[in-house]
Amino acid sequence: MGLETLPKIPIVDFSTENLKPGTDSWFPACNNVRHALEEYGCFMAVYDQVPLGVHNTIFGAMRELFDLPMETKKQNISEKPYQGYTSECPAAPLHQGMGIDNVTTNLEEIQRFAKIMWPAGNEHFCESVHCYSKLLSELEQTVMRMVLESYGIENDFHIGSATFLIRFLKYRVPKMNESSISFPPHTDKSFISILHQNQVNGLEVETKDGKWIRYEPPSLPVFLVMAGEAFMAWSNGRIHPPKHRVIVKENEVRYTIGLFSFTNGMIKIPEELVDDHHPLQFKSFDHIGLIHFLGTEEARNSASPLKAYCGL
Repeated sequence: MGLETLPKIPIVDFSTENLKPGTDSWFPACNNVRHALEEYGCFMAVYDQVPLGVHNTIFGAMRELFDLPMETKKQNISEKPYQGYTSECPAAPLHQGMGIDNVTTNLEEIQRFAKIMWPAGNEHFCESVHCYSKLLSELEQTVMRMVLESYGIENDFHIGSATFLIRFLKYRVPKMNESSISFPPHTDKSFISILHQNQVNGLEVETKDGKWIRYEPPSLPVFLVMAGEAFMAWSNGRIHPPKHRVIVKENEVRYTIGLFSFTNGMIKIPEELVDDHHPLQFKSFDHIGLIHFLGTEEARNSASPLKAYCGL
C-alpha cells in the first residue's frame, strides 16, 4: 500500500503586475481565491510589497518584547477578550501573545504600546509596524474585493470599514517531557487573518475531512491568508473557517505576526448568497459584539459561540 498523499494549501501569486481589476488574469484569480477559501479556508499569498527592512525590524523587536519583564508585558491590556497580553496557560503552555488594536488607522496606538514597552519609545519599531500593517491591510482588502467579484456582489460594507489588530506571537521550545502542542485547535473569530512566521514551522491546518496538513511555505515572501468565523457567517456558510493548531517540533523559538481584520457596524448576509440550496443560516450581527460575547460564560459553555450569538 502506498503512502497517502495529503492535500496542499493552495498558492495565489499577488506579486504579478497584471493582477489588477479588469485585466485578463484578475477574474480567474478571484475565482481561485474564493475556491481556496471555500475548500481549505486559507491559501498562501505570494506578496512582495513588504520591504525586507520592515520585516527584519519587527521580528528583531519581537525578541526584545518577549524578553521584557512579565510586569511590563502585562501592561498590554485590551477591553476586548484575548487581544491584549496573553501568557502561557494550561491550554497553550508554550504560547505568549501581545496585541495592538486599530493599528492601521492610529499611529498613536502603536506609539502608546511602544512607550509602555520601551520608556524612551521606539520610533523605528512604530514606523515599521505601521507600514507593515498598512501594506497587509491592502492585501486583505484586495482579497475581499476578489471574493465579492467572484460571488457577483456589487458592493459590501467591509471594504473600507475594516479595522485591524496586529498580534505578536511567540512559541517557546518545549522542555523535556513537555507536550509540543504550542496552541490547541481553534478557529479565528476575525473576518480575515493574515499570518507571517519566522523560519520555524509548526502551524497545521485541518481539512474538511479531518486531515491535518502542515503549513510549510516556500522561501518566498509568503503570507498565509485565513478565513475567520465572521467571514463564514457573512458568506452564509460558504466560506470555510479552518481549525488550526501549532505544534513546534524544532529546537528553536517560533515567532509569528498576525494581522486580524474586524468589521465595524452590523454584518448583513448578502442576499446574493441566500437561495434554495443555501438557506439563511445567520442573522445580521455586530462583529465587535461577537468579540465581547466570547468573554462571557455562555460563549465558553457553547459548542459554537458564533451560532449561539447570531445563528438561526
